[in-house]
Amino acid sequence: MRAIRVSDITMREAAASKALSLSFKEKLEIVKILDRIGVGSIEVEGIESSKVDSLRIKSIASLVKNSTLAVPVKMDDDSIQAVWNAAKGAKHVRLQVEAAVSPSCMEYIQRKKADTLIADAAEAVAKCAQLTDDVEFVAIDATRTDVAYLARVIDAVVAAGAKTVTVCDAAGSMLPEEFAQFIADLYQAAPQLKDVDLGISCCNNLNMADACAVAGVMAGASIVKATSYPMGVVALDNVARILAAKADALGAQSKVRVTELKRAMNQISRLCCDDRSKASLFTGAVSEAVEGVVLTAGDDQATVMQYVERLGYSLSDEDAEAVFEAFKKIAASKERVSATELDAIVASAALQVPPTYTLDGYVINSGLSFKATSHISLRKNGELIEAVSLGDGPIDSSFKSIESVVGKHYELDDFSIQAVTEGREAMGESVVKLIADGKVYSGRGISTDIVESSIRAYINALNKIAYEEQN
Repeated sequence: MRAIRVSDITMREAAASKALSLSFKEKLEIVKILDRIGVGSIEVEGIESSKVDSLRIKSIASLVKNSTLAVPVKMDDDSIQAVWNAAKGAKHVRLQVEAAVSPSCMEYIQRKKADTLIADAAEAVAKCAQLTDDVEFVAIDATRTDVAYLARVIDAVVAAGAKTVTVCDAAGSMLPEEFAQFIADLYQAAPQLKDVDLGISCCNNLNMADACAVAGVMAGASIVKATSYPMGVVALDNVARILAAKADALGAQSKVRVTELKRAMNQISRLCCDDRSKASLFTGAVSEAVEGVVLTAGDDQATVMQYVERLGYSLSDEDAEAVFEAFKKIAASKERVSATELDAIVASAALQVPPTYTLDGYVINSGLSFKATSHISLRKNGELIEAVSLGDGPIDSSFKSIESVVGKHYELDDFSIQAVTEGREAMGESVVKLIADGKVYSGRGISTDIVESSIRAYINALNKIAYEEQN
């Protein structure tokens, strides 16, 4: 039975259409969910702004353990090397060379003649193949070009080292039977396709994308590109269920865990929905999974992690330690910790960049008759650094103390505090946005004390700046 791999393109489609804006944190959460349910590969945006995008790809690479991380490159040496340097931390990396192959797009988008495009694409594939044996060539608008020319392109890139060739129906104008015939004609025109994996991508302009994808699989395709959130292409949950239900008829099956699909898609939908900022990422799903859960300061790490997993998270050992330490600090000042609060703790403490600065302690003095003072102690790579500053209130003085420790001033772009839960023991979440070198870095912090949550949010943003400066 043939193995069919589903390649998730949610983040790439969101970036290309600009219809959906995902935060850094939300992208990391989506990656973890997809990696857990068994998609063959996770495709992310490439590098446009070197430092910011490199940090994003490196962070994602550190999380992908089961799937292949697929990243597009431009047809030049600098882009190929930069993408590889950012992505190589993943267990499996695929570099993608893309080209528009239809006559009109070739001229106006690629600005290349037919023969030049073939030569440049083959050269880019060959350079990628020097770094990894997993190189994919993507014909962006394959169904709008002559099959004979497309076969020439395929021959060249396969000879250069491409192990996957993907053809896209960007127009979305084909019926399933037409798309199956297109794939059959392509196999006949380009016999080299039998030696590599054939991927397909179908647009949903006629509401036929899922049907075309299945037809493509029946015609010989082994990779299907899909999104885990509706974006006008093949739907991951639909095609995975079809492949599971009709495995015998198709003679093919995927490794996507269909029993986990509903919950995973609900989680991703909440991350992507327009009003996601108004509630916990797992509102509804959390209440069903851990309804009535109450944790206390007496619970050990194994117990806490059991409920963290039921919330839908799969944490590394390092993140599990960080979450448990944050949990203990919160639980020490509360009688109980609810599922919603535990979710907020995970969102704040886990999935962060390696910390350059950690909070060792603080003392705040404020009142009506004198200016607030903050004594902040941070550790930088283990070394204790302290500072005392005055300010207009405890939060302002705390931020100034941190700046004194760091020795740099960063412009505060935004600062907000909101309650995560209600009642006298409510947890507060702070968001701090700092500007460094014209870029905005967002940090989050939670605590039953709003000053502490603000300090932690500032340090969280500061660590992202420090991480990017060091890499």
